[in-house]
Amino acid sequence: MKKLVLTGAAGALGSQLRAPLAAMCEEFVSSDLVDSLPDLGANETYVKADVSDLAAMEALLKDATMVIHFGAIADEAPWDDILQSNIIGAYNVWEAAYRNGVKRVVYASSVHAVGMHAKTDTIGLDAPHRPDTYYGLAKCFAEDLASLYWDKRGVEAVCLRIFSAAPPTNARAIGTWLSTGDLIHLVERAVDSQVVGFTKVWGISNNDRAVVDNTKAGHLGYRPKDNAEDYAAEVFAKSPPANNKDPMHMCIGGPFASIALGESGVAQIKKMNT
Repeated sequence: MKKLVLTGAAGALGSQLRAPLAAMCEEFVSSDLVDSLPDLGANETYVKADVSDLAAMEALLKDATMVIHFGAIADEAPWDDILQSNIIGAYNVWEAAYRNGVKRVVYASSVHAVGMHAKTDTIGLDAPHRPDTYYGLAKCFAEDLASLYWDKRGVEAVCLRIFSAAPPTNARAIGTWLSTGDLIHLVERAVDSQVVGFTKVWGISNNDRAVVDNTKAGHLGYRPKDNAEDYAAEVFAKSPPANNKDPMHMCIGGPFASIALGESGVAQIKKMNT
């Protein structure tokens, strides 16, 4: 491909995607809010830009083939913060993509768009939105925006509903883990698939105890290899019994399903891991 653009390139997930994405294109542009990034690749440039600034996004996406949009607040936060970064920011990326004739947006969506569904339902990709936070609500908005821009403006989109993209150190992650290798594989398939239209896909590894069904995303060719079951015995041995009255244990959104709106879900996850 000629040119790929990655927003959120300084983040925990974006930083893992820089080298694999650079290998897929002639020109690779990383972007975030930091002043600079270390170890730029031979075909990589860095542009500091705010997703909440439409003019900046329009300039960033000039001549791009695709944009991989990971730039946003990656946690629950107060409404005004989510609005600017995750909702207005998403609109700006899609609108800039449309104005520039960008073929496709690959979007870092989240399980939290459907986080209040029960684990035991093993939902598919056609399950209705059921957000667990303002953060999850913003993911619902962006997914619907992606659908709209495909139907009305011909901008393709792959919405990656990412689960637990960290080592499985708590009981929930045995069903929700997404390994680094599988994350990279998922993004590569979202980029190099010939035709995607509007596609949603669960960003989850090949876990025996997966809480969702990815059947309807088979056309992407995403075939995860890693399995959190390898960690299950060790993790369960040190995990307290689950409270079947607590949404944190019963819903696929985990801690995000039980926190108050506007409060950090990441902070709750860190407590689970201590």
